[in-house]
Amino acid sequence: MTGVTREIVRLPTHPGLRGLVAGVVGFREQSATPLERRQSAGTLLPLVLSFGDPFEIVDVAAGEGVGTYESFLSGFMRGPVSTRSGRSHACVQVYLTPLGISQLLGVPGREVAGRVIAVEDLMPQLGPSFSEQLAEAGTWRPRFDLVQSALLARAGGPADPLVAWLWDRITESGGQVRIRDLVAETGWSHRYVTTCFQRAVGLTPKAAAGVVRFERAASDISTSSIHRLGALTVAEVAARHGYADQSHLTRDVVRYAGEPPAALAVSRRPTAHTALGTDP
Repeated sequence: MTGVTREIVRLPTHPGLRGLVAGVVGFREQSATPLERRQSAGTLLPLVLSFGDPFEIVDVAAGEGVGTYESFLSGFMRGPVSTRSGRSHACVQVYLTPLGISQLLGVPGREVAGRVIAVEDLMPQLGPSFSEQLAEAGTWRPRFDLVQSALLARAGGPADPLVAWLWDRITESGGQVRIRDLVAETGWSHRYVTTCFQRAVGLTPKAAAGVVRFERAASDISTSSIHRLGALTVAEVAARHGYADQSHLTRDVVRYAGEPPAALAVSRRPTAHTALGTDP
């Protein structure tokens, strides 16, 4: 991209944050003009701790939070979020798992799902004065240490075993497991299981499974666009991820990404996983 310089730094996540934080990335960008991006729905929730120009949240397709932020959290979304960054953008991005929200931020996932929220409203100690500390740290290693120390100080006890088990089963299946079958395995009522899960994670088990399945399918769509030899067709991606047909997949991609599969393949939009260098 002409006129843009970009730096991405990844350092190991502290073992004490395992299962709560998928990864931490240092990001710095210089541009002649502000840059706009659209982030599809996904299972990793960005906690953006900025020490450069503020971010503007331009649109939240399936939620709320349009505005200008120094640092912010984007909760579990069922649609894309569009942002605009300034000419000099620098931040540490922490990618929280859905289980990490309540464990690290001390609020139920349902209170932040579908919302973009200023960090100081959730964790005042990570507000403007913390941004100044990140800027003054000078290099990425001490910045990562500052961020991870702050999160470790807030890490609570283990996640609700029921919720953790459900989340593991949903992700292991790529979002294709039948929720009613999981509920039956627990021995609890559907209402009880759904309430516990939604309180902690922010979405119902069925809605969360929909995001997981989309995320896996979107990864295949993007990979196929890059590696044309042996690329999967949209119909093949749909069958692989348990969609009823190509039209079903297309509707979900539009819902979660804001554009149809062909446009998503061409755009090659960055995701939390591409920032971390991992697969969904």
